[in-house]
Amino acid sequence: MASAKKYSPKELSTRPVAAEDWKLLDELFGSSGACGGCWCMHWRMQLGQDWEREKGARNKRAFKARIESGQATGVMAFARRADDSQSLVGWCAAGPREQFPKLLRARATKPTRSDAWAAVCFFIPAAERSRGVASALLEGAVQLAGSQGAKVIEGYPVLTKQGQRYPSTFAFVGVPRLFEKAGFRAVEMEGATRPTWKRNLRPRRP
Repeated sequence: MASAKKYSPKELSTRPVAAEDWKLLDELFGSSGACGGCWCMHWRMQLGQDWEREKGARNKRAFKARIESGQATGVMAFARRADDSQSLVGWCAAGPREQFPKLLRARATKPTRSDAWAAVCFFIPAAERSRGVASALLEGAVQLAGSQGAKVIEGYPVLTKQGQRYPSTFAFVGVPRLFEKAGFRAVEMEGATRPTWKRNLRPRRP
């Protein structure tokens, strides 16, 4: 089956998530909670929490509470349809690293600086993939981080071989090509099993 064509810049827009956006995210994630009952809680798990116990309804309640309280930051992508309506087509979790306790404990990835922001999770429904949504979300995350005074934003994509298509279930952190196209560079960190991808941010003008 032929893949859908990429969205034009006029057809795709992004904005930071707001507290009142829960219903939109609920509909986007669907009954599977994005994937396997995750509800974007993978990196938010506290030490000692049991994933099998939390996945599904517990994760949904936890993520909903974080969105509605403003404790979970991220970017949403919208596609403009032929009738000029807009529909949500993607989500990227991005925020200060301390939002993601499991990331702080991870051995596979290391930060380039402790106060970095991180773009850690992408969810795009199957019908919307390969249409430029991930790139738009990542750039939106960069802009969000910069607007909050961050000096660096990082990503921790899975390692892939050239030309390899990685199963979306395991590529929720993104792939190297996505970050490379967005102006990130790979940094080999001591003790990490894969590179950290880093983009420096320009200071905001007064």
